[in-house]
Amino acid sequence: MRAGSLSPTPRTAAAAARGDGASPEPAPARRWWPWLLVGWLVQAGIRIALAAGQTVPVANPDETGYLFAARLLTGGPEADISYSTPYRGGYPLLILPAFWLADDPVTVYRTALVINALVGALLLVAAFGLLRRLGLARPWAYGVAHAAALLPAAVFYTQYALTDAILPVVLLGWLLLLHSWLAADADSAGPARTALYGAGASLLAAYAYTMHSRGTVVVTVHVALLLVAAVARWRPWWSAGIGVAVTGAVALAGSLLNGWIWPRLYPRGSYDMGSMLVDRLTTLDGYGWTIPVGLGQIWYLIVGTWGLAGIGLAAVLAAAVRRGVPPQVRALACAVLVVLAGIAFATAAALPDEQRIANHAYGRYLACLAPTLFAIGVAVLLTAARRTVLAAAAAVTAVTVAIAALIEWRAGGRFAGYVHFPFDFPETGFLTWTWDGFRLWAATLAGLALLALAVAAAAGGRRGAVLLVGGLLAVDLVASTATALNISRPFVREMTAAADLSGLVDPAAPRPRVAIDGTIEWKIWIIQQYQVSWGEVTWFDGRRGRPPADADLVLFRWEKGVPAERTWPGAPTGWRVVGSRRTVEGDWVAWRR
Repeated sequence: MRAGSLSPTPRTAAAAARGDGASPEPAPARRWWPWLLVGWLVQAGIRIALAAGQTVPVANPDETGYLFAARLLTGGPEADISYSTPYRGGYPLLILPAFWLADDPVTVYRTALVINALVGALLLVAAFGLLRRLGLARPWAYGVAHAAALLPAAVFYTQYALTDAILPVVLLGWLLLLHSWLAADADSAGPARTALYGAGASLLAAYAYTMHSRGTVVVTVHVALLLVAAVARWRPWWSAGIGVAVTGAVALAGSLLNGWIWPRLYPRGSYDMGSMLVDRLTTLDGYGWTIPVGLGQIWYLIVGTWGLAGIGLAAVLAAAVRRGVPPQVRALACAVLVVLAGIAFATAAALPDEQRIANHAYGRYLACLAPTLFAIGVAVLLTAARRTVLAAAAAVTAVTVAIAALIEWRAGGRFAGYVHFPFDFPETGFLTWTWDGFRLWAATLAGLALLALAVAAAAGGRRGAVLLVGGLLAVDLVASTATALNISRPFVREMTAAADLSGLVDPAAPRPRVAIDGTIEWKIWIIQQYQVSWGEVTWFDGRRGRPPADADLVLFRWEKGVPAERTWPGAPTGWRVVGSRRTVEGDWVAWRR
């Protein structure tokens, strides 16, 4: 899977020797393991440092859904987050050690983020392997891999207990192992080792399925490719059969795990994505929604990677249709395209219209592919003929502007009345330096301007290549730092001020039985339910009923103009107000026995 197989014609060896490319003589492979180890530690350290301000789950109900599942798997109490999207058990299995190592909810959460950092930093190693297969010499592959691993798409979500923190590693690892299985020389590698590649790819594809619904697209494409390889006689049936068996076994185990978790977290039912998906994909109105929203995700993928994922996407498309590319590589390129389109349009179809700007331009669902396509895009700039690079950049620019115009036509006039969450727009917030609003055309132009600078740098020979890689490292590091400081840190401060219970519970006293008024804003009570880590919360309706008689700490909704002491008319003797909050997220009062 060298650059020539996934991109237009690479520069000649003579041009590289003249310093007109990024292909210096490689150092022996054994010397690069220490560099990869150091690089992994640096990448993990950056992630841990940027996540240092995170203390409670705020990207909810997603974060709490995974944390509650992990807590449940370690013998902790059940929790009620009914009617939200059902969160799968694969990612909670990864963060189980956080609950084994600590009891304090803050320490547990921070430990989970350290696990995110350690796993997410492996993206450096995987991207290095990809770039070596694309034809870059080791020094260049190492620099570009660092840039790919520092993208906000790869770093931002490691600051939250979300599958997005590790999905980029899982999917790139899947693609590398699948390529090894498809393209390895069975005579030199041996049939057993080749089959092991297929089994490893199957394990990662199925693990993606156990983590998130996006994995359904991945596992479907994976099984289809296994069968195509067997039918085309690229690999024997027994080798493909092992892959199918591993995929089925892991996916079945994940389904059984979910079947145990979901009744305990969603006792009153969960959001049914399946019916919404079927409705959207079987009606004209549904397609009228799904296609533009899916294209909006592709727009964000391109703009949020400074245009370079667009170059990578063009290269993959070229590999899929270009004659002369080995059929196995063409099949793998088709698999990437189908996974990307499947994720974009399936997630667009399955989600309701929440009157959010993110319904029309959103990057999180395709962030799992962003580092891979970014790395391919940079490899194209460093190896392809300049005329081809210019043609690809022009095509990416035209597509990006066209999709932006579609977004503007469909929803731009309504953006002022839609909900804007800074969490939804890390990259575009950085591009426009606007953290409290969405600027479609400013983000589009800024992303394409960075693409133009990258293309110009790549045309400058070896010095230009150094400038390109160094510039991408700097931009990615600044962008990832800026998103942490301007989105993640304020987000946590605001939600901690609104929901924190730490001052209401005496660590030295027996832990109280907690009852929560279900009419308190859900953004608040879902965090409080996580903070009550020692037992199951009981619920009541403060408008119609009284708290349970056995409760020791009771949280009431606090209506405007009502004194805190009047939130519980007829409170039994011995109860008193011990805390209250009035915030933009909601108001509540705490009573203690």
